[in-house]
Amino acid sequence: MSSRPAPLIPPRLRAILVRVPFLVRIVRFLRRGPLARDRNLMITLCVLTLALGGLAAWVSTDWFSPSLFILITLVGGLQLRMRNLAVLVGAVGVSLAYIAAVLGARAVGAGLLVTLGFTTVLAFLMARTRGKLGVQGLRGDAMLLELRDRLKRQGELPPLPAKDWGSKVVLKQAGGSSFGGDFLVSMRHGSVLEIALVDVSGKGVDAGTRALMLSGTFGGLLGSVDSFLPACNAYLHRQPEGEGFVTAVHLRLDLDTGAYEITSAGHPPVVKFDAGTGTWQVSAAKGVVLGIVPDLHCETDTGVLHKGDALMLYTDGLIEQPGRDIDAGLDRLLGEAERLVPSGFKDGARPLVNSMSAGHNDDCALILIWRP
Repeated sequence: MSSRPAPLIPPRLRAILVRVPFLVRIVRFLRRGPLARDRNLMITLCVLTLALGGLAAWVSTDWFSPSLFILITLVGGLQLRMRNLAVLVGAVGVSLAYIAAVLGARAVGAGLLVTLGFTTVLAFLMARTRGKLGVQGLRGDAMLLELRDRLKRQGELPPLPAKDWGSKVVLKQAGGSSFGGDFLVSMRHGSVLEIALVDVSGKGVDAGTRALMLSGTFGGLLGSVDSFLPACNAYLHRQPEGEGFVTAVHLRLDLDTGAYEITSAGHPPVVKFDAGTGTWQVSAAKGVVLGIVPDLHCETDTGVLHKGDALMLYTDGLIEQPGRDIDAGLDRLLGEAERLVPSGFKDGARPLVNSMSAGHNDDCALILIWRP
């Protein structure tokens, strides 16, 4: 049997402390309530602030500089709630007033007061944001990082038979952001691969919040319903108005036979490389933007991928540019895609996205699937 860990307080000392009512009340106060950690940190910082003020006034401002109040205020802004942060700021003000009373106003310069004022405003802004999220400390940032990582993992295609199939996914968000309005969901059940590439209106972080929400919904619908895009349209149509539009393209591919079915809802057309003719062909699949009409009717496109063939799915950020016709952007994309054939689809996908997105700032996504 494993030995039990030794108690933090020896039993004899615990028995003595229990007999002291004042100490018992202090311990109960520090451990009481769901916000005990926040309150205890506030008490610790206030005591440190007042002690620093006394040491600066009576020992040395070189060793105990009043500028350390800036760091204490920042820690409070990162960890404390609004009410406790206000108490800490009050303690900082008392300490500064005490230093000025003992050493004179020169000990607390105007530059320190201005810097501390900006720091205090920043601390309250951070505390208010965390208060709205209902989290303590840096948990809100950690939640965003977890959501970002989940969205990135969801943007990876399932493993495909290496000898028979190749794939490449390139996602480029506007402004170098970790979040964007373009995302994909995919799944493989048996020999059937299903992929949905979705484009949410907007770009960058503004569209990223909706993309995070919809990626979970669309990921749950993919593979669970026979008509994927109509099910997504029904969901979006039930949502409140003013949420912006969403376009999507859905690909169902049989990895054994190469047979595919493409369904589109307001999305740029999928293009197929035909190894027999050596040309890129535009898919005829089309449909209305998701969430506009209650019943979505799409024109599907079917075909078969043979050896050497490829399919390219992409978002409008790859072909749309301000002041230029979208057909011109599509023609340019097909011209750039010609270079993929001799250099290889896998190595040429990233340069293709960089070339098409140069000169404008928008979310871009590209999916390439081919048969070697």
